[in-house]
Amino acid sequence: MEGLYLTFSLDNRDYAFEVRYLVEIVALPPITTIPGTASFLKGVINLRGKVIPALDVRLRFQMESMDYHDRTCALVVQLEDLIIALIVDRVNEVIRIPKDHIDPAPKIGDSEASRFIIATGRVEDDVKILVDLTKLLSDEESHAAKQTGALGT
Repeated sequence: MEGLYLTFSLDNRDYAFEVRYLVEIVALPPITTIPGTASFLKGVINLRGKVIPALDVRLRFQMESMDYHDRTCALVVQLEDLIIALIVDRVNEVIRIPKDHIDPAPKIGDSEASRFIIATGRVEDDVKILVDLTKLLSDEESHAAKQTGALGT
């Protein structure tokens, strides 16, 4: 699990995921909503002619909704055969977290977000919450996201 992590913020808390999943970071383009999808699947974006499902990570973690602003970004990631844009409040930096600075996620609470958290990473005097992107969508939700992207093509 040691390696490079992209850090981002939601509600003034720092999260991170392995940079190997990252395709690119873009300013949030206009979102076309698709009726009948989960509330956290905001719709689709057009990224240079490719239609990509957009997932609001804040809503996926059952946080309060927030209006998008000029710092809101879309992190385009590849999760196996699904390319998806993750909407986050702010992108911070790429950091290296040594293996001996990564600890198992504490078993605190029973929130929706806790099932996506795989570990914590100690970085200087701070702690980053490490997210398992492959768990952001269930198989059914992943299929729906793929269909959502296909609807926009």
